[in-house]
Amino acid sequence: MSDAPPRAVLVTGGGRGIGRAIALRFAEAGAQVFVNFFVNREAAEKTAHDVELRGGAAHLLQADLKEPAEIKRLVAEVERRAGHLDVLVSNAASGVLREGLDLSPKQWDWVMATNARALLILAQEASRIMTSGGRIIALSSLGSRRVIQGYASIGVSKAALEGLTRYLAVELAAKGITVNTVSAGAVETDVWQAMPEGTAALAAIRARTPGGALVTADEVAGVVYFLASPAAQAIQGQILTVDGGYSLLA
Repeated sequence: MSDAPPRAVLVTGGGRGIGRAIALRFAEAGAQVFVNFFVNREAAEKTAHDVELRGGAAHLLQADLKEPAEIKRLVAEVERRAGHLDVLVSNAASGVLREGLDLSPKQWDWVMATNARALLILAQEASRIMTSGGRIIALSSLGSRRVIQGYASIGVSKAALEGLTRYLAVELAAKGITVNTVSAGAVETDVWQAMPEGTAALAAIRARTPGGALVTADEVAGVVYFLASPAAQAIQGQILTVDGGYSLLA
């Protein structure tokens, strides 16, 4: 049995969906999991409760990641409670489902700030309290490289996030910190219920995926957990696609 202390893990947007699955995966290894949320406290409390049931220690931290001051306060609270940070998972995201020509400047700025700029500020703050072996892992989607109807603001913000991953990876490599991104295929979460024809879209994606099955939140969480492991120390600045082979087809 290892005598290593439990790792301190911050998961932004950790209350629901993929973020929740990631938080629970680290909890199974006994991690100290900081579950960040912005609006849905009830879901975050449920995740925190389940983190404890899985063997982890849970802390709830509310923050609006559009605001740099809120991000700085968030990481400072992690430092106050844990003294350091081992793993940052930048998962929180937001979006406006409109075509690019219909986006307002306010909507564009909102999505870019939440999905792309947040990673920059989080990495700046988190790397300050990380030592060699630290991990920064972001979540992206196929819309960063493929045009999806109504996905312009989100897709471009995720493309920016993927580019930032490479730059941060080079800058932080000397500290022994790795920076990578997991680009997930369609995962059946409640987000799809809010999308027009979301159920039909999921069915079409499932039918087009070579294995005939959608990627699950637990499968994405497993890849994130691997990237946070010692075995992944040599993986640096990469975008790992987890989509069941969907994007392989022309």
